[in-house]
Amino acid sequence: MSQSLAYFRGQIVPIEQANVNVMTHALHYGTAVFEGIRGNWSDLEQKMFVYRMREHYIRLLQGCRMLMMDIGKTADELCDITENLIKECGYQQDLYIRPLAYKSEELVANLKLQDLSSDFTLIMVPFGAYLDSDGALNCCTSSWRRVDDTIIPPRVKISGHYVNSILAKTEATLAGFDEAIMLTPDGFVSEGSGENLFMINDGKLVIPPVSDNNLTGITRDSAITIAREDLGMEVLERRIRRSELYFADEVFLTGTAAHIQAVGRLDSRNIADGKTGEYTTAINEIYQKAIRGENPKYRGWCTEVSVN
Repeated sequence: MSQSLAYFRGQIVPIEQANVNVMTHALHYGTAVFEGIRGNWSDLEQKMFVYRMREHYIRLLQGCRMLMMDIGKTADELCDITENLIKECGYQQDLYIRPLAYKSEELVANLKLQDLSSDFTLIMVPFGAYLDSDGALNCCTSSWRRVDDTIIPPRVKISGHYVNSILAKTEATLAGFDEAIMLTPDGFVSEGSGENLFMINDGKLVIPPVSDNNLTGITRDSAITIAREDLGMEVLERRIRRSELYFADEVFLTGTAAHIQAVGRLDSRNIADGKTGEYTTAINEIYQKAIRGENPKYRGWCTEVSVN
């Protein structure tokens, strides 16, 4: 039988006991770094396949360096903690795994990172689709611009930074769209509110550079690898104008939570025929098998965890 547990203050506890004080610095100032990791259950093998876990923890520790947090754990140790919690929880379904490193000092009115203690916690919850759409997404260009690297570095998942994404996502969904496309301060395409963006033209895959304030996405990297190695596509990393998306053959978004999702409409305009394109379909089919350990070539992307 599955149970809701958390890794909190160095031990596994029932999730209702994993509580912080209202004075906790991260609660007031967003001084935390998180990751979103997928655990994909395989009915065939009766195992959990955790997608590119170590890469997620390497990025988490990069964020810790940015916020001057020493959580006293290596990436490998964090992987071990995660595997153990998966076994203890006992879920036999897809999971969203949320590690969080945060400034745990119970202190307000102090903006000096070097003065504040840090801690690490980990939860996991059953999780299905991130985006509420069975087909190609209907998106809008957000009025909110993506935060620039000189303001808050977007290459890691700093909690306070995500208010930028939340404003964009909320604006889009209240207006009846599935997702928002965000631009850089100078008007070039950056990414979705929580996903990297890809454009396909004439069989070539075009992606905004990381310097255009998007996350160094792990699923982004997987999609690039599949496009190059399995489909033989040329991959170009360059700045993209908003209007280019209207005339693209295909546009899709990637993220560990979102997986790979086509964009069918943008700003009330169809992208091509408004449906999921052939290249997006091909990349997604390979990816979906890879994240459940069904593709031998990419099985190394996953950490296999047996759950009793």
